[in-house]
Formats: sequence, C-alpha cells, structure tokens
Amino acid sequence: MLQWLAHFHDTFPAFNVFRYITFRTGGAVVTALLFVFLFGPGMISQLRLKQGKGQPIRTDGPQSHLLTKKGTPTMGGLMILSGLLVATLLWGNLANPYIWVVLLVAVGFGAIGFYDDYLKVTKQTHNGLSGKTRLAIEAVIAGVGVVIMMNFGRTGLSTSVAFPFFKDLLLDLGIFFAVFGAFVIVAAGNAVNLTDGLDGLAIVPVMIAAGTFGLIAYLSGNVVFADYLQIHYVVGVGELAVVCGALLGAGLGFLWFNAPPAQVFMGDTGSLALGGILGTVAVATKHEIVLAVVGGLFVLEAVSVIVQVASFKLTGKRVFKMAPIHHHFEQLGWTEPQVVIRFWIVAVVLALIGLATLKLR
Repeated sequence: MLQWLAHFHDTFPAFNVFRYITFRTGGAVVTALLFVFLFGPGMISQLRLKQGKGQPIRTDGPQSHLLTKKGTPTMGGLMILSGLLVATLLWGNLANPYIWVVLLVAVGFGAIGFYDDYLKVTKQTHNGLSGKTRLAIEAVIAGVGVVIMMNFGRTGLSTSVAFPFFKDLLLDLGIFFAVFGAFVIVAAGNAVNLTDGLDGLAIVPVMIAAGTFGLIAYLSGNVVFADYLQIHYVVGVGELAVVCGALLGAGLGFLWFNAPPAQVFMGDTGSLALGGILGTVAVATKHEIVLAVVGGLFVLEAVSVIVQVASFKLTGKRVFKMAPIHHHFEQLGWTEPQVVIRFWIVAVVLALIGLATLKLR
C-alpha cells in the first residue's frame, strides 16, 4: 500500500524510498515484529480464556511433556498470520499478483489448521480434521495458486522445474507442473507441521528459510543480479521479499512468547500456513529443489515419520525410538533445549548450502 507513495516523489522527494523493495522489506520486518509484540499478550490471554485446558498433549509422546506443556494454549499461528498480513498489505505492492497468491495459500492453509486445532481443543483429543480431507483441501488451494502463477508467468519458464548448480537446465512439465507445484506447497506445509513439536523448534528454522528465500526472491526478481548469478529471472517475484520479511518479523515476535517454556504454541494454524508460504515462494522463484536443501530439517522430520510408519507396518519394528525425529533425540537423553538449539544450527548450515547454489553453477 505504501508503495504507491513513490508516485508522489516529484512533490515529496523523500517518498522515492518507497520504490525500493529493500526499504519496504525492512519496513515489513519491523511492522510485523511490533504488531506481534503489541497485540501478542492480548491474543494469548484470549486464547487461554477460550481454550481452558489448552492444547491436548500426546499421551504416546515423551512423558515429560504431559507435565511441562499441559495447559499451554495453541493457535498462536493467528499472531504470526495477523502480523504477516498487516505488514504485507502495508508495505507490499498490491498490484503484484505473486503477493496475492502467497496470501491465498497462507490464509487457506491457516484456515485449515485453525479448524483442525479447534476440533482438537474443543474435543480434547488428537483426532482433528481427517488426514485425507485435510490433504485434499490443501491440494486444491495449492493447485489454484500454482495455476494462477503458471498463467501470468513467462512462457516456458512458468511450467518448468529448474535445477541448482546448472545454468540452463530446465524440465518443462507443461500442465503437469500444477501437480508438481501443488505437491511442493502441500509437502512444505505438512513438513513444518511435523517439526512443530518443541518450544521454538519450528519457528526459528522457518525464519531462517524465510530470510534465505527473501534474498533468493529479491535476486531472482532483479534482472541485473539474476544475470550476474546466472539464475532464472522471474518478472515481479522480487516483491515476495517483502512477504518473507513480514514472515521473519512476525516470527521474531512470536518467538518472544514461544521461547521455552512456551506461553503459546503456534499449532496447525501457524505451521501449515508458514510451510505453505515457503513452498509457494519456492515455486514462484523457481527454486523448488533448493527448498528441499534450505528446509532440509523439515524434510528430515517428515521422512522420519514416513520411515517409522512404513517400517512398523511392513516389519512390525520401529527405526526410531519415537517419531518425528526430534522426539527420538529426546529419548536418547538430549534435553529439549539441546534438541532445539542443535536443530537450529543444522538449519543455518543448510541455509548456507542453499545460498551457495546461487553462485556454484
């Protein structure tokens, strides 16, 4: 919205700064951070009042969680999404279609997660919205978003998969790119959802990935930098740096309340939406495979669950002491802060590797 002030730079020269994505991204970070700081305590109080017993704790999970996390309210993702929406609408270029596609996925996935959390809290059970129903709705929302991006993207590139470390290697999937793109978005949303099991465990890797993809979006949307790095130039995608900045700021604000011991959990409301945002930005910037590197921690969490379930069904034996894998390390004797901080370190390393793919071509 504030981007339109740049049109009056002839009268007010200072307004020229609103042209720059970097300036507006910084504004989005600060705005989202302050919004969550200011309104977070009130939202947490309301969630605690409405939910009573808070999020039901898994009885088959670590026994210590039944004591340390009991009564903590969930749906804290509403704090993050509110801050993100306010900052994006304020600082983003609302004429840019990528902005609206990302917000469509964020709100859609957030609504699914909210309903799932609502069912769990009201029934005090882990049986929320059925998995098949949830995945089907997510796939529809993600598919619509991808089709929209395919229609206004550059012919040939908008339906292709780009490969890191290669300058010109593209695999054109045609109309089937809609399926591939939707898979990336849905997988990202559910992978982050599986990672959200310890205080602060999911939000920091999400912020790291958001910062990384904010830079990737800015570079991919700048014809000079894209040409220098020999990455694929995508017209208009640089504006997604503002969304990533808003996500980073809202995440920082949320971490203040989610740091151990957490005052609030993000719940499916937040984790599904945040993963969906990262997946959508990756599809828009043509860095879907790089997302698997930068978000490797999320991939590891998801794979650990798939392996555990498959192994138990096929052989009756478990590969891990408990899945997702962060619980496996808890069972090995790692304290919760050790698991969380060490996973943060892994996320930083993976982000650096992902950024290296921009130049190593």
